[in-house]
Amino acid sequence: MRVMMKRRHLLGAMATTAIVGLARSLASAAGPAEVVVFKDPACGCCGKWVEHLSRDGFKVKTVDSRDMAAVKKRLGVPDALGSCHTAQVGGYVVEGHVPASSIRRLLRDKPAVAGLAVPGMVSGSPGMEEAGKKQPFDVVYFDRAGRTGVFERVR
Repeated sequence: MRVMMKRRHLLGAMATTAIVGLARSLASAAGPAEVVVFKDPACGCCGKWVEHLSRDGFKVKTVDSRDMAAVKKRLGVPDALGSCHTAQVGGYVVEGHVPASSIRRLLRDKPAVAGLAVPGMVSGSPGMEEAGKKQPFDVVYFDRAGRTGVFERVR
């Protein structure tokens, strides 16, 4: 009887492991997350940020817009968090030069926020790399109620 119970537990654990493995395989088979980037066609740093995301494995679609203020307003980006480009990925909004690693963490952890932002044009942030110039910055989260906070500190 004891041997039979242990065998059942072992078989149950093996089945659970197989199901979890299959679920992970199916999730990775779905491919990289698609990021839709709204940007001004004349902006060079936006293109560099798109390259940063592509190098990190994201599938990126760009949409040129001459009225980025309207895009930001439509997507609910707080004025104080504005930057040059705005993106959508996985139901979230991403404003500015947010690192790909922060976006991956956002998609993995699925916090109850509207999105992430790196306000302004921070030297050394993805797409804003300049030789010898790098400053620390915060990746900020924001929600629909207007609350903000630090999601991640980049040093």
